[in-house]
Amino acid sequence: MKGRPAAGGGRWIEVAPERVERWIEGFAARHGQGGPVETEVTPETVRLRGADGAVAELHVPFPPLEGTLAEHAARERRVGVLLVRLGGYASGVFHGTRLIASKVGSRQVHGRSAAGGWSQQRFARRRENQAATALGEAADVAARVLGPAVPELDAVILGGDRKAVDTLRGDPRLTPVFALAAEPFLAVPDPRLAVLEGTPRLFRAVRVRIVE
Repeated sequence: MKGRPAAGGGRWIEVAPERVERWIEGFAARHGQGGPVETEVTPETVRLRGADGAVAELHVPFPPLEGTLAEHAARERRVGVLLVRLGGYASGVFHGTRLIASKVGSRQVHGRSAAGGWSQQRFARRRENQAATALGEAADVAARVLGPAVPELDAVILGGDRKAVDTLRGDPRLTPVFALAAEPFLAVPDPRLAVLEGTPRLFRAVRVRIVE
């Protein structure tokens, strides 16, 4: 697994819950050199250090850790998902990997460059109005889909564009939704239904930082 670079060194990879035990065994085999692998467990991480100095820091999804990491990661949870970009939005509720409630929509928001003879100021105002309308619809949908589910949710996963998502934080209807926000933030493309349906693979995974 190549993964992606991690700030401060090393790289990040994601390991599916059903592969966690096998991955830890593989790390021990690769870096144990016949000796034991040191393990440090906290409510948020499981840290492995091999005999050759390699370190793997496994971040617990939906902390604190309860039971073994594999059991914890694989547990079925009820999770809300809110994805927002200027051009689209998606809200959904998952039970485990199954999407049980959802609403997806899109709104046209023009790019930043004026075109077709429009003055820059007029174009900018039109774009601001389009963006406000799109984000207003995203907030309405989130309130309808996620709001009633809040008492049963274990967490809410956010994603899309951070600036767009943060704009919704000012809506008082969504205060209980954002109170349940958990990592990771999902940097997904335009929130279409297929993108929403694929989010459990991302938010259920164990994120691992490896330094070798």
